[in-house]
Amino acid sequence: MHLDDIQTLYEFNYWAKHRTLGVIETISPEQYLKDMGSSHGGIHGTLVHTMGAEEVWLKRWKHEPVTGISKPEEFPTFESLVNRWEMVEMGVLGFCHMLRADADILRTCEYKDLKGNTYSQPLYQLMQHLVNHSSYHRGQVVTLLRQIGAKPVATDLVRFFGELSAKKS
Repeated sequence: MHLDDIQTLYEFNYWAKHRTLGVIETISPEQYLKDMGSSHGGIHGTLVHTMGAEEVWLKRWKHEPVTGISKPEEFPTFESLVNRWEMVEMGVLGFCHMLRADADILRTCEYKDLKGNTYSQPLYQLMQHLVNHSSYHRGQVVTLLRQIGAKPVATDLVRFFGELSAKKS
């Protein structure tokens, strides 16, 4: 794994996030907040969980204290979530751009889970994990959007690479 690969994964992650949020902007607040019996309730709960996980991992990478993960009730509206997520995104992308060499992502990162258990893994593995986690939950949101009759957009990595190639030519 190379630093360029990690940075590209995060560009993809936020490209896909913005495409997904663009669809969610078109649904009603009732649809957005509806508990649909999914693993995090519905669209709102799943997005809060995804954003909260990004925030938790960023704090771990920066060796900042983590006291918990965001809860849906902290973000009563779509707009309140989007505002916080923009700050998290800027933090994550800033962290990615502060990494200067492959050796930076090879370093061992020690962290504690939310139960206080200590773990140690290379930073690049943790960063890959977070993009995978976000992709997994975006997939859940796509299913929930389909269940309410909304039409999701493609957020596949191959689509992202296609758009990158088109911009370069």
